[in-house]
Amino acid sequence: MAGHSHSKNIMFRKGKQDKERSKLFSKLAREITVSAKQGLPDPSHNARLRAAIIAARAENMPKDNIDRAIKKAQGADAENIEEVRYEGYGPGGVALIIEALTDNRNRTAGDVRSAFTKYGGAMGETNSVSFMFSRAGVIAYPLSKGSEDEMLEAAIEVGADECVTTDDGHEFLSRVEDFGEVRDALEAKFGPPQSAAIAWRAQNYVAVPDETGEQLVKLLEVLDDHDDIQHVYGNYELSDALMEKLSA
Repeated sequence: MAGHSHSKNIMFRKGKQDKERSKLFSKLAREITVSAKQGLPDPSHNARLRAAIIAARAENMPKDNIDRAIKKAQGADAENIEEVRYEGYGPGGVALIIEALTDNRNRTAGDVRSAFTKYGGAMGETNSVSFMFSRAGVIAYPLSKGSEDEMLEAAIEVGADECVTTDDGHEFLSRVEDFGEVRDALEAKFGPPQSAAIAWRAQNYVAVPDETGEQLVKLLEVLDDHDDIQHVYGNYELSDALMEKLSA
């Protein structure tokens, strides 16, 4: 689940066919299991688990799959999954942060390093690019929930830092420590969000030429396709012409 979105750096995702959807469900299930294992298996008392379930429901993941992933965390044979963050520079010098859940840190690191090298990037050390990003709560709603002015008023009311409205929808931003409270207040007001998570957000963006952008997209797709990789965040900005070409 990789990096370009309403705000240019959250999710770049290809349309999923059946096989791709199965892989996506596996990643969502892994996040649910890890979240349930680290806290209570009740989403009303586990903010991370609740966010994971919201993400799964947004992708139409069946309830049975969600329940099975939660129960898996409680079993004696639950997998030993580590959370790992990788950082580096992609084509054009853009900064990338990769978040993974893996049962083999060395394997995943080797795969990520290989992908960077193949597509003209360079993997860096931890914290080599994260200083260019900030952590924030991001809660998304569709445009149908209200006008830009109404959403700005709601942001003030619930204690969000701001609400960014684009053609893709509304994104409420909050401090990490306020995330749960803001999300719950918005849900009480507008119903369940499309997505709600703590994310890395670039402080500034790098405009990428189309030729370099195509190489960057290939790297993002390889990373996105990896079973262990949950999210890829970047500070890149692709041209509208390239985005149209890729979606054609």
